[in-house]
Amino acid sequence: MKTIKFLSIFALAGLLFTGCSDDDENPDPVNEEEVITTMTVTLVPGGGGDTITLQTRDLDGDGPDAPVVTVSGDLAANTTYGGGIVLLNETETPPENITEEVEDEDDEHQFFFVTTGNIASVDYGDQDDDGNPVGLVFTLTTGDAGNASIAITLRHEPKKPNDGTLADAGGETDITETFNLTIQ
Repeated sequence: MKTIKFLSIFALAGLLFTGCSDDDENPDPVNEEEVITTMTVTLVPGGGGDTITLQTRDLDGDGPDAPVVTVSGDLAANTTYGGGIVLLNETETPPENITEEVEDEDDEHQFFFVTTGNIASVDYGDQDDDGNPVGLVFTLTTGDAGNASIAITLRHEPKKPNDGTLADAGGETDITETFNLTIQ
């Protein structure tokens, strides 16, 4: 009988010690994905002219309402624009500037630009510490007058370096939008 009591106490003590294990002294920090409700792209023509703003705004996130997509005007033909992207989380008051987080974690982010129609090129204007493109700053060059579109996608933790395509980059999409443009 004493043996059974001793074994029961021993088993109970073992459970207490294993239940209080400190294996997780240094757990990995959780880096939650950014909530991005608004992407604003500003295009400033190099030779003067009207600044064009492209914006997608989805204040209910994954809710039932579609994002509101706006383009402030037409692009000029055969023109180079300096581009910049600002990302916001407008579910918070005041809105959180997610652009700063992407800048701080530039090795874990990359924008991808997929164009159709009369956009001649999009070239990255910034890079991470390893020399890989980021895309918060870029140049866009238009071709002749006509129609065009640009799909802008931000990937979180893409493979770097990559071949410049979404298929090769992998990672997770933080935000994506296609803007339909007219070039005059």
